[in-house]
Parts: sequence; C-alpha cells; structure tokens
Amino acid sequence: MRPALALASALLVLTACGNAGSEQVGAVDTVFQWIGPDHKIVVEAYDDPKVAGVTCYVSRAKTGGVKGALGLAEDKSEASIACRQTGAISFPGGKPLEQQEEVLNERISLVFKKLRVVRMVDTKRNTLVYLTYSDRVIEGSPQNSVTAVALPPGTLIPVKK
Repeated sequence: MRPALALASALLVLTACGNAGSEQVGAVDTVFQWIGPDHKIVVEAYDDPKVAGVTCYVSRAKTGGVKGALGLAEDKSEASIACRQTGAISFPGGKPLEQQEEVLNERISLVFKKLRVVRMVDTKRNTLVYLTYSDRVIEGSPQNSVTAVALPPGTLIPVKK
C-alpha cells in the first residue's frame, strides 16, 4: 500500500506544478461526470514575463472524471489564444527580446503532451505575435492558434540582432 500512496502523492505534486504562472479566469462545464470533476473548458491568463502590459488568455479543454482528478488524463490538443494590451507596455530590465521565444511551456498530460506559447516579433509592423500549440513527444500537433498585439506608436520593440 505504501508504494501506491507515494505514487499518488507524486502525481498530486506534478499536477500542482502544471499551472505555474497562470491565473484561471473562469471555466464552463461541458460534460457531466458521475465520479470526479466534469469535463470543462478553462480560460487562463498568462502575463508575458518579458513584456509588461501584455496578457495572453488561453482557452483549452480539461478532462474530468477520475483520471482528470488524479492528473492522469490526457487533455485535448486544441487551444485558443487572445493576447491584449492590459497596461502600459514596457520591457523590464531594458533587455532586448529574441526574434522568437517560447514564453509558456505547460504540461497537459502526465508525460507526453505540453501546451506551448511562442512570442514572435514582427519588427516591420511593430507587433508582437503569439502562437499557441500543443506537442507530443512522439508525433507533434498541427492544432494551433495565433494572435497579435500591435504596440502603440512610439513604443519600439527592442530586438536582439
């Protein structure tokens, strides 16, 4: 019985670590489950760690039931993203941004699948472009969503050359 308790404890820790850096804005139930939480769509907010004043809202499916409650379920690969200016845009520390950089990497299954958000800089249009997708260790995923935040006139994006 002790190994089972240790495994359950480890799974709870892994599940808790999966949402680091996000804040749940809301959720809607989509399928009733007799045992465990219902299947749902959650909306989470992620602040860009290198661009103050930009928040990305990601919606995605979360599997419920017993497997979902224990962190053993594999969530769907679909996700949607909308990033918006939520305050004065600045670049803390004055460090230039990479032309393309992963800003979020969150586990959405026990081992194999991750939700990723990548920031790209469109210098010609002075715009930050955010792409979300999920990947699997074995096959990848074509499911993706894109959004863009145009910076106000006069606010230039510092980019590494």
